[in-house]
Amino acid sequence: VQLQASGGGLVQAGGSLRLSCIASGRTFSTYAVGWFRQAPGKEREFVAAITRSGGITPYADSVKGRFTILRDNTKNTVYLQMNSLKPEDTAVYYCAQSYFSGGVPRRIYEYEYWGQGTLVTVSS
Repeated sequence: VQLQASGGGLVQAGGSLRLSCIASGRTFSTYAVGWFRQAPGKEREFVAAITRSGGITPYADSVKGRFTILRDNTKNTVYLQMNSLKPEDTAVYYCAQSYFSGGVPRRIYEYEYWGQGTLVTVSS
């Protein structure tokens, strides 16, 4: 399985971006997918995740109400719509596919495959 994250860029505070994560492999729709981010000098942290069916979508408190995670299994793609961006959202964003077909894991070690990351920079 290979994951390709894209859609990052430079945006002003209050703006929006949509990240995409395209996966190769026939099993993509079978597993939960998550987004994580890592800011300079900080540890990688959970942002959002989505079940294989898209029915459950937990979010980190810091992004709740501003970010939305969606998936289109027909396109092997998961999206992260980010609105009302803040400077503290600046980070490299990674998508990842879980080991598990059930539930929505939030911990890094619960994910097996990772994309290369896409940089989001929010200016004040």
